[in-house]
Amino acid sequence: MKILLKKFNKTKLSIRLIYIFVFLLFLVSYGSLFRSLLLLNNIETGLRIIVLCVLGILLLLYGFFCLLLLLTKKHKSVIAFSFIIMLIASFSLIGSLAINKMYNLLDSISKDKLVYTTNLITLNKTNFNNNKNFKVGMINQETDVEGSVLPYEMIKDKKLNVTVEKYDTYFELLEKLYDGSLNGIFITSNYVVMYEGYESYENIGKDTKVVYEYSKEMKNQDYIESSGSVENPFTVLIMGVDSTSDKLNANAAFNGDTLMLITFNPHTLNATVFSIPRDTYVPIACLKNGGSSKINSSAAYGSQCVINTVQNLVDINIDYYVKINFKGVVDLVNALGGIDITVPDKIDFCEQNSKRSFKKENLQCIKSGFQHMNGEQALAFARHRKTLPAGDFQRVQHQQLVVEAIANSAKSLSSINDFYAILDAISINMDTNMSTNEMLNLYNVGKNMIFGANSGSMINIQKTYLTGYDLTMYVNNLKSRVYTFQYYEQSLDEIKDALKITLEKKQPTPVKTFNFSVNEEYKIPVIGKKYYTVQRNETIPDFTDKSLSYVKNWCESRNITVMPSYAYQGTSGYDRNKPDETVIKQSVKRGMLVKDITSITVNVIKHPGAPTTTTTRPSSTKTTTTKSSTTTTTKKTDIVDIIGPGENDDNNNDTNDDNSQEE
Repeated sequence: MKILLKKFNKTKLSIRLIYIFVFLLFLVSYGSLFRSLLLLNNIETGLRIIVLCVLGILLLLYGFFCLLLLLTKKHKSVIAFSFIIMLIASFSLIGSLAINKMYNLLDSISKDKLVYTTNLITLNKTNFNNNKNFKVGMINQETDVEGSVLPYEMIKDKKLNVTVEKYDTYFELLEKLYDGSLNGIFITSNYVVMYEGYESYENIGKDTKVVYEYSKEMKNQDYIESSGSVENPFTVLIMGVDSTSDKLNANAAFNGDTLMLITFNPHTLNATVFSIPRDTYVPIACLKNGGSSKINSSAAYGSQCVINTVQNLVDINIDYYVKINFKGVVDLVNALGGIDITVPDKIDFCEQNSKRSFKKENLQCIKSGFQHMNGEQALAFARHRKTLPAGDFQRVQHQQLVVEAIANSAKSLSSINDFYAILDAISINMDTNMSTNEMLNLYNVGKNMIFGANSGSMINIQKTYLTGYDLTMYVNNLKSRVYTFQYYEQSLDEIKDALKITLEKKQPTPVKTFNFSVNEEYKIPVIGKKYYTVQRNETIPDFTDKSLSYVKNWCESRNITVMPSYAYQGTSGYDRNKPDETVIKQSVKRGMLVKDITSITVNVIKHPGAPTTTTTRPSSTKTTTTKSSTTTTTKKTDIVDIIGPGENDDNNNDTNDDNSQEE
């Protein structure tokens, strides 16, 4: 060994240094590549082993044979061999860096930490006063980051000396703010986007002002563990976050207007897409007593509530969720070089851009026909609903077209830089519970898409359409009468079957007949798009100023017990100008569903000297039931109340606001 070392030291210094440098470079590059390839779990395992074995053998050969060449003073051979090995080492380093960059971008999609922000807001006409007379509201849930945790930190940081009152929901906070019961409330910084879609708060951005803002980076409070596997059929729930921010911040707060459930079968490359209309009236998983509301309101309670609500609706377990900031759609589509979409007929509108600017130069205008869209145009197409004939129902169809176009455009990726651009776009605008290894496992699906597809769509995307009817009703958790969409059970059942067939949880029913006419254009049937003749939900009207006999006839025909409470002269609500036995107040709010009501108390005018109508009421306990609460009122037979319980609805006296629009 000493003799070999002496001979090595006697070699030409410059050549010896070249040999040592290249050997160390190759060793480092091999180690770096080895570590990087280990990250690519289940991706081309055989190829990775071959690459590492070949490079390992080259490393040993270079170390041994180049040393012999050096000792035998064959300097030109050493230089030539070293040059080749240096090129190989450089490519190994570049490959290692590329793999690490891709892995880190994928890893950053699943957010460990997020920036949460809470605002203390007041009405514009309210002046903030830092004293006990200034009443502010916050959420009565200690774990709510933006409704409770950060507000307490803000109070301490800003040294606020205000009176704090707690409420169960943000809708209660807003109601109390608007009616003057509260001077201010703590609410998420995204509150305008979240609540401006509700009629009662459509001008919330103009009505309110931010007094204080407080932000903090914290551990992701909304992460939900997944039990799925992308190697088998799986489900993904896409939740849209409508924000003007250039990145996804606190994902506890989002408007829930975009909910898209996708079931995907990696074996067959079949996908079924179910876009859930934002106003769909469903049981909300996290409301007390199983209360129902518009499905987009579930977003106010966090991702877990949304996921549980959708799972209960479709009777399918959701494996993964993806939250995507709408601004991310702009970057993603641009990274793909745009997408091709055939816009349906009779479409002609202009929409604000991603920064919600309505300036003429920023407007994005869309017309019917085939077109190549950039990111801003694609977002406008997916976001717009106000001027569409079918409103939100047509918007969800447009969103499905955008998803399909993005999936098809992914096949046109021509370079690693394009791939990085896509990862950059989604990494800052997306959050998911899909692990990095599970994302990497999608490589095999992508390979099948690229090399297994022939023509047309790479994935067979099956669209769905939930049908039903319109109904304006009183929704308890929203504290107001709002428009809702009442879906047909038969339509939902058809969609649920399609979702389960894609997941291989149900066998498809074979088609045994097929009709075709050369005189008619064949259209692919849309799952769920059928209309049914069913008994529609009915709502309680405003009985104010109606006669007691009218109320009895109306209610008894619907199996509702009427319990009159008489208001005599001198009692609150008595009006001598109203006819005898005129209803002045009712215990059940206008707009509540008839099917949820078993009894109703009405306060009725009774003038002096007028004969008292004998009303027999059950001596047993009567129950007034709604989906959200149950009130028990005990009444005895033949007892007449001077003034009974009840709350008048100040809304207009229309009896029913069912628009009966089948969209």
